[in-house]
Amino acid sequence: MGARSNRISPRYAGPRRTAWHPHNIPTDVAVILVCARNPLNIGAAARAVANFGFSDFRLVDPYDLAFREAVSAVGGTHVLLSARVFATVAEAVSDCTLVVGTTAGQHRVPMQGVERLESGIATALNHAGRVAILFGSEKFGLSNEDMSFCHGLMRIPTVPETPSMNLGQAVAVCLYEMVRANAASLTDAVRPGLLPTVSGSDAEQLTRMLLEVLEKSGYTNRITATSTEQKVRRWIRRLRIGHRDAPLLLGILRQILWKFDKR
Repeated sequence: MGARSNRISPRYAGPRRTAWHPHNIPTDVAVILVCARNPLNIGAAARAVANFGFSDFRLVDPYDLAFREAVSAVGGTHVLLSARVFATVAEAVSDCTLVVGTTAGQHRVPMQGVERLESGIATALNHAGRVAILFGSEKFGLSNEDMSFCHGLMRIPTVPETPSMNLGQAVAVCLYEMVRANAASLTDAVRPGLLPTVSGSDAEQLTRMLLEVLEKSGYTNRITATSTEQKVRRWIRRLRIGHRDAPLLLGILRQILWKFDKR
């Protein structure tokens, strides 16, 4: 065999740093892990968040509060230490106006359409407001109730034989695609036609008030209450209600409830 050449292949021109310029990293993005069970996976996810320049890391009902000591968070310790813990998904997404869930479609049939990763990320990048990306537990993924808080779902295209990914890897792939896509499409001009939608807390308040109206009107019953709640929550989010319209709708629902209570 001939001597190995030390020359760098002409196809490789050194690291391209322009794609990872801080201005290319979306700032209004929250990465949320729901019911994560393995502290090492939480640490790996925190490392991925740090790898790609993000910082807003949230956890819903993590299994073990010792996750902050995860040794897998190499380089992402600051993200892990600053992570916020919430009891419910509703609380975790209360300040977010777009919630995108991730799913491998293994354990349940989603009630929303599921987009490929690149399409879901494009939707997130073209949204005016804080975006949450939800990742489910390692074993079961997002539940139907978790998904009901989502405006849409996306999946990383994998082979059918092994559709699910490690939690930390999935976070890394999604954030890589977000930075890559944002760098490719970023301009100095504000994207046209983007209107802020209601926050997660306002969307949930609308959901709760509408459910109360439906209960008082006799539309719901105990047998179908859970499925109706999830359907109404998904419907409210599909409407993409503008933040200026929320007070009007809340006022209408309050008036209806007041009329019911007067009867």
